Amino acid sequence: MSARNAASAAPGGRRAFGQLLAHYRRAANETQESLAPQILCERSVLSRIETGDRVPSEQLVKRCDKVLKTGGALYKLWQETDWYPDRAYPDWFQRRLNLEAKAVSVSEFKEQVMPGLLQSEEYVQALFSRDSDPARREQRIHARLGRQERFLCSGGPLLMVVLDESTLRNVVGSPRVMAAQCRFLLNAGKLPNVRIQVAPASDSKLSRPRTSMTILKLLDGEEWVYCESLDRGHFSDDPSVVARHAHRYDVLRADCLSASDSAAFIRDAMEKYGRGRESHYKRHELGEEQLQPPRRHQLRGNRPRYPRLQPRAGQ
Repeated sequence: MSARNAASAAPGGRRAFGQLLAHYRRAANETQESLAPQILCERSVLSRIETGDRVPSEQLVKRCDKVLKTGGALYKLWQETDWYPDRAYPDWFQRRLNLEAKAVSVSEFKEQVMPGLLQSEEYVQALFSRDSDPARREQRIHARLGRQERFLCSGGPLLMVVLDESTLRNVVGSPRVMAAQCRFLLNAGKLPNVRIQVAPASDSKLSRPRTSMTILKLLDGEEWVYCESLDRGHFSDDPSVVARHAHRYDVLRADCLSASDSAAFIRDAMEKYGRGRESHYKRHELGEEQLQPPRRHQLRGNRPRYPRLQPRAGQ
């Protein structure tokens, strides 16, 4: 079974669209070989669309309507088709795991929370600590850590990650957990197949994606873009979509901190967390400096303080 077939849990909508496209193609006395160049795609791509194994782009569907003279029927069906019906279910993330298990390279931009492939065991335990079911909690922790084995080993797939600074600022668990997480990142970054870079919040010129995203490249050259909304995952293998996200990701990698500078940035965060300063970043960002107790007497009132003169003897 192809990667796309394995990734498609419910391809009914895709199959219906593909069958209708094939019907209009035959009605127009066109073969896949003759139609493909007219709609500006390869015959293999057209074949996979007709079998429901590939999602057609909006532009491609409009070209099909025009060449086959369907009166816009294909585009209407394209708009009404739920191309990824499995994404609405709680286990939609399994689709990402299926692709991840076959990927030869993973390029990821992550904000707010550390990427699953680079989370320390302490960090994972803190993330799932609110799960009231002990058995389920242990299962989730084991599954999360198990994903890392393929990437954090000798000869593993290429893993390139750009961390938004928010992943280092947001405290998960405790300062001790965050210090261990930073140490985990530094060690992972020493692997020959892992590159970790930081996009600092202070650099307003960086063009960040609107949300966390991942680009997965498979052995046969197939590429997928994956991102998440509040309660579901979104996938696309449309070459134009992949190219657009890949371009933005490459520009971000070029403009953010280098791997060595990022390691220094992470090390600085680790040292701050090691001193228990989990709120240092937020205080600095808001311009709120809380004085240490021994210095508070220096701000008593708005007037300067003068030494109190003592009367001399005999006065």
